[in-house]
Amino acid sequence: MTKIAYLDCGSGISGDMTLAALIDIGVGLDNLNQALGSLNIPGLELRAVEVKRRGFRAIRATVEAEPEHEHRNLRQIRALIDGSRLSERQKNLALRIFNLLGKAESRVHGIPLEQVHFHEVGAFDSIADVVGSAVGWDLLGVDRVAASPVPTGRGTIRIAHGECTIPAPATAELLHGVPLVKSPIEYELTTPTGAAILVALAESFGPMPAMKIKRIGYGAGKRDFPQRPNILRLLVGEAVEDAPPAAEDVCIIETNLDDERGEIVAHCIARLWQTGALDVYTTPIGMKKDRPAVKLSVVCRPGDAALIEDVLFAETTTLGIRRISAARTVLRREPCTVETPWGPVAGVIGWRGDGSPRFSPEYEACRRAAMENDVPLRDVYEAAAKAFAERNG
Repeated sequence: MTKIAYLDCGSGISGDMTLAALIDIGVGLDNLNQALGSLNIPGLELRAVEVKRRGFRAIRATVEAEPEHEHRNLRQIRALIDGSRLSERQKNLALRIFNLLGKAESRVHGIPLEQVHFHEVGAFDSIADVVGSAVGWDLLGVDRVAASPVPTGRGTIRIAHGECTIPAPATAELLHGVPLVKSPIEYELTTPTGAAILVALAESFGPMPAMKIKRIGYGAGKRDFPQRPNILRLLVGEAVEDAPPAAEDVCIIETNLDDERGEIVAHCIARLWQTGALDVYTTPIGMKKDRPAVKLSVVCRPGDAALIEDVLFAETTTLGIRRISAARTVLRREPCTVETPWGPVAGVIGWRGDGSPRFSPEYEACRRAAMENDVPLRDVYEAAAKAFAERNG
């Protein structure tokens, strides 16, 4: 069964609200503190207390550490994360969130990504918000994340560069392509950290998807507004089996390469997967003067488009990139393992709209079984498919 998380951002989203909702829904505070402790920031500790917002209970998360006056850059933050004891999945998600933040700041200030110095986001509490959220989402173990449209608030806010209109410049950059809703509240409801976490996680935005709710977590913001509860609501459940295939907005980014070595293209593809691409593929094409070439295509979430383009410009000789807005429909799916004569083989089940299952064995699992048992790869694929058909008769 596909496990879904839905972020109900009726009062916006911030890093501390996200952390609090994760704690309230059952992610262990001790587990989060163990992970944060491995960052080696003196005295860093996450605390959680129950509070009320307009009469509704919620968890308020706060971060404590020894006072500091350091403004870290992306390289320093990467070093903190790389040197920690986080799992690879947790490190990759945390770094992806910080890359999104760095790219937004880079565009706002017109400086290269590596020269960006984080101010508010480089402080220990914001680092803990990002890293703690990455660890919490990994421990939550959901297959898909959706979110509501987002209110940013209204009015002005004072940041390190002076007074700015809400949404703050970095927040506005991060929310490209995300549906926003009007709010009467004179306050910054959605922070840059919250926006980056949201864009890194959510595959779609809109009403709650068809799901059976299993757990709900409530994360409180700092203030208690008179207009509405200042709460981020996190709902986790199972996809309804007869729900239609889910549609989501994506970007298709393409470039034509006629003067690039094959191994360079292969390296670029590997980097694109690491950056968060949903799909990467090449197509042989002919260009002007009958030159053979390859079209490199990347499917990604709208919030990752700028990072994907950065990789293409850095790793290839391209001088131009096309960006196309599209929608993709995804079957409900979940992992599945079947037993074959050569051991267990992992794969994925996808369900069509009528509820009928479709099983796809994973290539690496089949290849490993074939190599370990010295049998043809095709035989392992066929045995896995047969095992699934017999089990689901």
